[in-house]
Amino acid sequence: MTKILKKLILIFEAKSLIHLIKIFLIFGLAGSLSLYLSELIYNYINIEDFVNIYIVKLFIKIIFLIIMYQITLLSIAIIFGEFKYFFKFFKKFLNRFKL
Repeated sequence: MTKILKKLILIFEAKSLIHLIKIFLIFGLAGSLSLYLSELIYNYINIEDFVNIYIVKLFIKIIFLIIMYQITLLSIAIIFGEFKYFFKFFKKFLNRFKL
């Protein structure tokens, strides 16, 4: 195993290389799915009819994306049996916003 992989295992607190790959897979799936779902919700709500200012639209899209990412990350983590591991990330996220 290369030096870089060992360092990544330490950084992500993975148990093994397979666990690290599983973690990366969950992050990747959650990111892609959250982008897709947040866009669906944004279009379904049809924000374009209510907001004409581009910056406000962008802000709303980012808020949708952040919320969907947290939901999909935990959902996919449950499917892969890694809920406890990813719940730590969720708690860090909430602590940053003092929630």
